[in-house]
Amino acid sequence: MRLDSEKIITELKTLYNIRVFEDKDPYRVLIRTILSQRTRDENTDLATKNLFDKYPTMEDIAFAPTDKIEKLIKPAGFYRVKTKRIKQVSNILMDEYDSKVPDNLKDLIKLPGVGRKTANCVLVFAFEKPAIPVDTHVHRISNRLGLINTNTPEESEFELEKVVPKKLWIELNDLMVQFGQDICRPINPKHDLCPLSEICKFYKNILNNYSSGQKIIIL
Repeated sequence: MRLDSEKIITELKTLYNIRVFEDKDPYRVLIRTILSQRTRDENTDLATKNLFDKYPTMEDIAFAPTDKIEKLIKPAGFYRVKTKRIKQVSNILMDEYDSKVPDNLKDLIKLPGVGRKTANCVLVFAFEKPAIPVDTHVHRISNRLGLINTNTPEESEFELEKVVPKKLWIELNDLMVQFGQDICRPINPKHDLCPLSEICKFYKNILNNYSSGQKIIIL
């Protein structure tokens, strides 16, 4: 039986509010999302604040000394690679896009360091356009619940687009990210606090394994 994605989103909205990042400024959302790659939210927050406090505009970042930016964004990790990318992106935007961030996937993914997830984050959090950014949380939770059955985040994006009404796409990522950090964690998820345990395929399998005497492994 196909899970009701609208019910899932409704339940998550009882726990979490949709967040606003960088006042929906497209350039700042883009740079923040590049900084967020392979790091924790608190590290992203610090690196983003450090960077924009010192260099508030696209032009500032494009012409800022590389070593200065590296020092500012070091909390985000991979700071040398990320510095190179955000400077490249800033220069390309100025030279080829009239200092404006594209509002479409095709142009966004042409930018250095911008894959589908990053591009979709910009569409959702800056332009409020329907898209489904799929990170580790969205991929894990969607498969745990049984909403989809996929092996990679990219597969998950395309499958979620098939089963989730377009009107819910903008909300899906942020709600699942918060849920994944708080309750449906990668290790030792908090099943006792989960509002979706009754419909969760992963949890049902745990109960079935327990009742049959099999060893339970939480992944």
